[in-house]
Amino acid sequence: MRRRPLALLAGLLLTGALAAAPASAADGNGGAGDQGFTIKDPRITESSGLAASHLHPGVYWTHNDSGDGPYIYAVDSATGKTVARITLSGVGTPRDVEAISIGPGNQIYVGDIGDNLDGSWPYVWIYKLPEPKRLVDQTIKATQYVVKYANGARNAESLVVHPKTGRVYIIDKKEDGGHLYEGPATLSASGTNIFRPVAAVDLWATDAAFSPDGGQLAVRGYFGGIYYDWNGGRIKRAGRLDVPLQKQGESISYSPDGTKLLYGSEGVDSPVQAQDVPGGSGKRSSGDGTQAGGGGSDSAASGGVRIGAVAVGVVALVFFGVRRLRRPSARGH
Repeated sequence: MRRRPLALLAGLLLTGALAAAPASAADGNGGAGDQGFTIKDPRITESSGLAASHLHPGVYWTHNDSGDGPYIYAVDSATGKTVARITLSGVGTPRDVEAISIGPGNQIYVGDIGDNLDGSWPYVWIYKLPEPKRLVDQTIKATQYVVKYANGARNAESLVVHPKTGRVYIIDKKEDGGHLYEGPATLSASGTNIFRPVAAVDLWATDAAFSPDGGQLAVRGYFGGIYYDWNGGRIKRAGRLDVPLQKQGESISYSPDGTKLLYGSEGVDSPVQAQDVPGGSGKRSSGDGTQAGGGGSDSAASGGVRIGAVAVGVVALVFFGVRRLRRPSARGH
């Protein structure tokens, strides 16, 4: 995405905090990739989406923002190194790829849904391809879907696929809060797919993810996040996420076992940081200070950030972040 002045200024304020903070806020319990990692590939400079592999334990899929090409990258979380770059064939030239998600049948969905001018594109695209069984550089044919919104063009950076139904959802990016858009039950490769707003989302959303069981929807922004009970698509706000302070937080993914949330940022050698999943989803850590979201309440984040990070983070949040998270009563569904 085009870097906004707000994100740049916040990034400068947070530089000192990031230097003092650990690469991962996880507590040492969990499976492969759950403790966070650093993306080492010099080709990945604007990681804008993140999805845990269904076929390869410890591997996470990511991609660059605009200007890279039809590529997605498989990153080994044990080393931070890319183990495969996949080239998508059968699609046009990507404009602004912002999200990645894996649905039923190990199908990878890539969201070319960014629109920095917030309505300049009359349509956007989704690409779908099978997750490869072998992690080697290769070209895979993808299916391209044309997407329009029922109420006009808009910018978006969040695309999720429900792990049970396979239905695709998009959350638009609005500074004062956006909406969850629902796609057709089955996407059509031959016609236009109309996405319709179904629920308000109280956040300036930069990415989202479903829990592996489909019961929870996590949405992040630059300065915080919210998790919702999926509730059959009638989302119900459950609490706030303990989003780590990052230079430009653009991505989020659940770990494969559903016990951790991993948060990614743009930039060279960008960190992917881990936090416990809030709300009792999956196994929970027995350690103190890493519990995110207060177990279902909207309490403030605590424990996962060092004192130096908190000091700088408070300044950024007070002056630039307060408007990003809206109170539940501010918007109705």
